[in-house]
Amino acid sequence: MSTSTFTVVGMTCDHCVGSVKEGVAKIDGVNAIDVDLASGLVTVEADTDIPDDAFAAAVNEAGYEVTQ
Repeated sequence: MSTSTFTVVGMTCDHCVGSVKEGVAKIDGVNAIDVDLASGLVTVEADTDIPDDAFAAAVNEAGYEVTQ
């Protein structure tokens, strides 16, 4: 089991959180997703490490941006 935390910008409401969760859930091996709207932190638990580019692609497809 692997846990990764990313910062996502552009989220302003619960609908945004849902969109990010839905997008990230499509990544193979993801078991759990926690999104903190106030900080923009997204914590993902998965069977293996999630490549940064796969996470960024899923978030971008949902309409948001990952920052470093």
